[in-house]
Amino acid sequence: MFNINIQMDEIFMVAGMAIVTFGIRYIMFPISGQFQFPPLFERALGYVPPAVLSAIIVPSVLMPTGDTLNLNLTNPYLIGAVTACTIGWTYKRLLVTIVVSMVVFLASQWILKVFC
Repeated sequence: MFNINIQMDEIFMVAGMAIVTFGIRYIMFPISGQFQFPPLFERALGYVPPAVLSAIIVPSVLMPTGDTLNLNLTNPYLIGAVTACTIGWTYKRLLVTIVVSMVVFLASQWILKVFC
């Protein structure tokens, strides 16, 4: 029914990635309860998720086409991101932030497409 042509190199590559991923994570299980991180390090780890999310989101908001910086009001991604930051900072409610910023993003995208 389906003609799947898988090369052995691909099978070895996927198996190797699975072994490496499992191995790296499995090594930490036996020693996980034997040591405690210093308080400064634990506090610093709290900043990792916002830093990673910022590194992913900011380039796509500021450079939606991928080549030039777009800080104009004709950038619906920037309008949606500013709205999300404002609503999130003001109300501190995730669902409200997501819904309102998506509505503003989609509306600004539609308005820019129709009128510009």
